[in-house]
Amino acid sequence: MKTYLVGGAVRDRLLGRPVRERDWLVTDTTADELRAMGFQPVGRHFQVFLHPQTQEEYALPRGPAGSGVTGDLQRRDLTINALALGPDGELVDPCDGQGDLQRRLLRHTPAFREDPLRVLRLARFAARYHDLGFTVALETRQLARDMVRQGELDTLVPERVFAEIRSALQEPYPVEFFRVLRDLGALAVILPELDRLFGIPQPARYHPEIDTGVHSLMVLQQACRLSPEPEVRFAALLHDVGKGLTPAAEWPRHIGHERRGAELVDTLAQRLRIPGDWQQLARAAAAQHLNCHRALHLRPVTLLKMLSSLDALRRPQRFGRFLLVCEADMRGRAGYEDKPYPQARFMQGARDAAAAVDSRQVVARCRSPKAIPRALRDARVEAISAFQERFAAPPVQR
Repeated sequence: MKTYLVGGAVRDRLLGRPVRERDWLVTDTTADELRAMGFQPVGRHFQVFLHPQTQEEYALPRGPAGSGVTGDLQRRDLTINALALGPDGELVDPCDGQGDLQRRLLRHTPAFREDPLRVLRLARFAARYHDLGFTVALETRQLARDMVRQGELDTLVPERVFAEIRSALQEPYPVEFFRVLRDLGALAVILPELDRLFGIPQPARYHPEIDTGVHSLMVLQQACRLSPEPEVRFAALLHDVGKGLTPAAEWPRHIGHERRGAELVDTLAQRLRIPGDWQQLARAAAAQHLNCHRALHLRPVTLLKMLSSLDALRRPQRFGRFLLVCEADMRGRAGYEDKPYPQARFMQGARDAAAAVDSRQVVARCRSPKAIPRALRDARVEAISAFQERFAAPPVQR
């Protein structure tokens, strides 16, 4: 039996980057022999096994019988992933992946077209290695566009699409993932709600960048500065999707886009089988981001209604994520990138003031159960009002 280190571990070693995980390819053996040595089989499509001690993945060649390590590598997605280190440290490189690493090129292998999900993986690697100057090879860009144009991405399983989006949002430069997908025509297939925002104008007074799609990517970039959590970044990306349904006659204004955006988030979440907590955060951001921007000027009773609609008293962690999305939205504009956002601190303080009301004391003062809801509301409004009087917003930088 011969054992080869393959794929990402070899690629990142050659790039001088930390190796996240190691995968292995074994030849000159059989599945029965691996099982006899204690390897545990996993997966359906290929013969993959977990090592009995390290739990690292060991796979038999996926190519035709007798093709060995070279045949397996040629069936991978990109040339920079079609690399292996043999038992004696020799590099196996049938697709010139090492050359493409040096050229900083993302180029397809002969088997790239076998799985249309590889178009999304291509964009994800662009997001991972953007800082190293990697670009998509011209012939690969053309191949991916052909695959999109011929409808090959229409067959993708929603769960696999969302898994790629989730992974991309955790890469160092998620914005590049969506830029590449749009360049390939794939964004219109997997996220048409986002794709249609490009070219739609907004008032220059509030959005010097004008274009709604450009703004959405700028907000995503700011969200990446504020939080490593993919659900925060996802909600930031989609906060303005409702503007894609504004009638052109009403441009550049977008009255009512919050409600339309919340409905689109629900539709998108159902289509891609998005987890409930992601959907709820993205929906809240779409529906309430403008109210958060206006928070310093809202009445206490209105603030309490907003907090209640966000379920902020019971779900403080999600509310904190919502505030990060709103801050990213304000900063995701040309010239606003480093401006203060006192609304986040104010909203957090208002929430904490309302949550600090002792409900047991309020209930004890009520003469009947019917009076409890109104009494609780009044006590919380009073607490928010008191906090509002104490709050001192920092001066706005101009």
